[in-house]
Amino acid sequence: MHTSAEETVQARLILSPHRSARLRVVLTYLAEDPLAVRMAFPAEFSLDDSAEGPSGDDIVWVFGRQLLSAGLELPSGAGDVHVRPVVGRRTLVELRAPEGTALVRFDTADLRRFLWRSRLLVPEGEEHLHLDADRALAELLG
Repeated sequence: MHTSAEETVQARLILSPHRSARLRVVLTYLAEDPLAVRMAFPAEFSLDDSAEGPSGDDIVWVFGRQLLSAGLELPSGAGDVHVRPVVGRRTLVELRAPEGTALVRFDTADLRRFLWRSRLLVPEGEEHLHLDADRALAELLG
């Protein structure tokens, strides 16, 4: 039985009202972390200007699956991640970090397909059946 769903999609990093850059984003859903989705962006798009430079590892954002789902229909989010629909069957994901803000535009169909695959693993409303409180506490306490 599969315990994860992964999909690589093309998106656009919005640089200004008239400029954007194409980038690959890997969307991941893990049944053992049923409330979350992961978006991995190539390291070269990092906003971190540390003296050491990007390590080469993807930049991974983890946030609620429900936030992504709700944001396809209505502006959603609080804090560091906001998701909202835009004209032309597109969805914007805004990621806020101390280094700056990134605005990434996705084809809504790609996000819907990914969410559909995640729901095959863990249907909405059944996430609690897949939570492992002991494992989560152990990870938290490190």
